[in-house]
Amino acid sequence: MMKLGEILIDRKLITPLQLKTAVEEQQRTGELLGRILVRLGYLKEEHLLEIISEQLNIPFVDLQNIVVEPEAVEKVPAKFAWHYKIMPIKYEEGKLTVATFDPLRSLNDMKMFLGYDIIPVLATGEKIVQAIEKYYGVGAETIERIVAQAPREEAEAEPAEKIEDIEKMAEAASVVKLVNQIILDAHKKRATDIHIEPFRGKLRLRYRIDGLLYEANVPSDVMRLFPAIISRIKIMSKLNIVERRLPQDGRAVVKAGGEEFDLRISIIPSRYGESLVIRILPAKMLFSMEKLGLDPEDSDILETLIKKPNGIIFVTGPTGSGKTTTLYACLNRIKSTKNKVITLEDPIEYELDGITQIQVMPEIGFTFAQGLKSVLRHDPDIMMVGEVRDHETAELAIRIALTGHLIFSTIHTNDASSGVTRLLDIGIEPFLVASSVKAFVAQRLVRLICPNCKEEDNTISKEMRDKIRQEISQYLPEYSNDSSLHFYRGRGCKECNFTGFKGRTAIYEILVVNRAIRELIIAKASAGQIREVALKEGMKTLRLAGWKKVMEGLTTPDEVMRVTQIEE
Repeated sequence: MMKLGEILIDRKLITPLQLKTAVEEQQRTGELLGRILVRLGYLKEEHLLEIISEQLNIPFVDLQNIVVEPEAVEKVPAKFAWHYKIMPIKYEEGKLTVATFDPLRSLNDMKMFLGYDIIPVLATGEKIVQAIEKYYGVGAETIERIVAQAPREEAEAEPAEKIEDIEKMAEAASVVKLVNQIILDAHKKRATDIHIEPFRGKLRLRYRIDGLLYEANVPSDVMRLFPAIISRIKIMSKLNIVERRLPQDGRAVVKAGGEEFDLRISIIPSRYGESLVIRILPAKMLFSMEKLGLDPEDSDILETLIKKPNGIIFVTGPTGSGKTTTLYACLNRIKSTKNKVITLEDPIEYELDGITQIQVMPEIGFTFAQGLKSVLRHDPDIMMVGEVRDHETAELAIRIALTGHLIFSTIHTNDASSGVTRLLDIGIEPFLVASSVKAFVAQRLVRLICPNCKEEDNTISKEMRDKIRQEISQYLPEYSNDSSLHFYRGRGCKECNFTGFKGRTAIYEILVVNRAIRELIIAKASAGQIREVALKEGMKTLRLAGWKKVMEGLTTPDEVMRVTQIEE
């Protein structure tokens, strides 16, 4: 039988020099040659296992395409699976099929400790770890160890009222490790929020990824550790660990992969215990207008607007539509050593270099309106007001804009034209709106198709094709015939957590307040009338901006319909 090194060279998977280096490393460490070649980056683990599969006559499988039987998972404790990096797949008549990447090392141990006949199959270490996390749940090994260390009655008991007892429980290394595992798992999956919710007899863990919530698998025993998890997170964020009746908000800073993150923690009391949400924010983020998702025409319009010396630009949309990111990108573009930029925010989400950021605190009387009065004496050129919520804030912002300042703010409306009527509804005089507001920019976030598993989608119905063709015919004539309508979707892969989507981009609707729109505002026209005239003046709707992303192969029709449903 040919030696492993000879086979690898014969198949041109490694070079003789690489083999020589690996053999020298083997003589020094005693490690298996194949593992050394993989560790040094000379050889892919898949190629190594394919050859071992041929030599040992052990099947090589892709765990992503294997059905794992729950009975098999129950036969192997989580700590054993993690220690040996094995994944049980099937159990039948005393025989346990197990996926491993190192059968020579672990077969005897598995048979001795588990007491079953072992049928090995080969799988990559990465796929095995992913499978363990999926079927055993986040932090399964840690939870198993904690539960094993304490008597069941003690583990199930409610936390003691004494502060020191709770702190001792929360600061145990195992609980610290479990909380870290949850945060790291969320970060690896690109989550922006972690939701931990207690219900009768169970705990639900969910991650918000690209705007939607996905449930994460957790072992059932995690409910017994829930008080310790909450206490640990409260200690991290310097909250009151004995207060369980009132809502609490806090923050913490953590590091993962050499990158710092701000954690914003919100805890509220619920029927079966405290419900917890952790928002994960990069401590520093690069805000660029080029990355907002604007098409060239809209980009030119926005560039012109933000360079005006005075007036107000309102960004509108629901919570979570990316308004803050757009505002930060605009401020980042126009800041310079020659102007003074001040923001009033609630809360300050990201740190902006060279910009004075102020946190409003309504609970002590420091509101947006009070902040505007104070900031005006600080000689600003450009200001950002986190949100216009009431008449006083809106009127102050408008009057400040009329005195020669450029102001950015947000307002909660479904589309750009509704921003006008919202200001009128809260009591602002029409002539003030018409003379101060330069534009209303509505936006939504759509998920991007994962580039790794993108494929053409031929399942789009004729009704949907006709609808899209009809809506884009006037504005995007190049896509108006059926042969030019191509749709795509994500098949689902490990890169996108099998969702078919990876990342998000924004779609925009920019209503520029020109002479025609000003006349309608003064006449107190309805949002529908303003919208109709704006469309004649060349405004592109959110829906149309979404269809353009679909035509460019960036997102799906269903995704555009989901975020622009209100237009119906």
